[in-house]
Amino acid sequence: MRFDVITLFPEMVEAASRYGVTGKAIDNGVVRLKAWNPRDYTRDKHRTVDDRPYGGGPGMVMKYQPLFDAVSEAKENGFGNHAKVVYLSPQGMPITQSLLNESVHCEQLILVAGRYEGIDERFIETVCDEEWSLGDYVISGGELAALIVVDGISRLLPGVLGDENSALQDSHMDGLLDYPHFTRPENIEGRVVPEVLLSGNHADIERWRLKQALGRTWQRRPELLKNKQLSDVEYELLQEFIVELV
Repeated sequence: MRFDVITLFPEMVEAASRYGVTGKAIDNGVVRLKAWNPRDYTRDKHRTVDDRPYGGGPGMVMKYQPLFDAVSEAKENGFGNHAKVVYLSPQGMPITQSLLNESVHCEQLILVAGRYEGIDERFIETVCDEEWSLGDYVISGGELAALIVVDGISRLLPGVLGDENSALQDSHMDGLLDYPHFTRPENIEGRVVPEVLLSGNHADIERWRLKQALGRTWQRRPELLKNKQLSDVEYELLQEFIVELV
């Protein structure tokens, strides 16, 4: 899969490409990642990428033409009109696990990282296929959001994680938060590993983990359960968790 990030700070993208899951995916040839700087596509001697907003107001707005030309070259170097162009924006749809799962099937994802007060609306209307958001808050630019998207999708691709089941057991993959994890030693200042995890009974362990995942979701993100149709077993385990809690 190919990722292209349109950014005024390509060094941020290049640094991330050397580490962790993203770095491994690139080294294994599963992912290609390239940054494109709109400043390289300006047509004036000052290499201007932003200008004052029409109607007045604070800050500056990123100009249409440098962004358009950067995206155009990214498409030409990739899969052309098969590429999906996404603008990372506080106004976008929330980035969820299901959205990342669906995006695995894209041949090329072009991620536009905005800066300043935003980008010219005409670029969003004519070039971008979708707008995605990390959440209901504002950060200084879209680069961090773009890198989160790259990491989140890369780890779903075959051949990236050492254990293919790791991604399947992550929080949100089945609509639930993850269950608690423990490793050696068994006892840390009186806090011991749950006995079931030491039993060697895989059926009991899986049942405990599912109950903990359901219970943790109920405690911390109850809205997730509203959208999930629980099986009879899941409902029973959740009720057990609630009873044990009180």
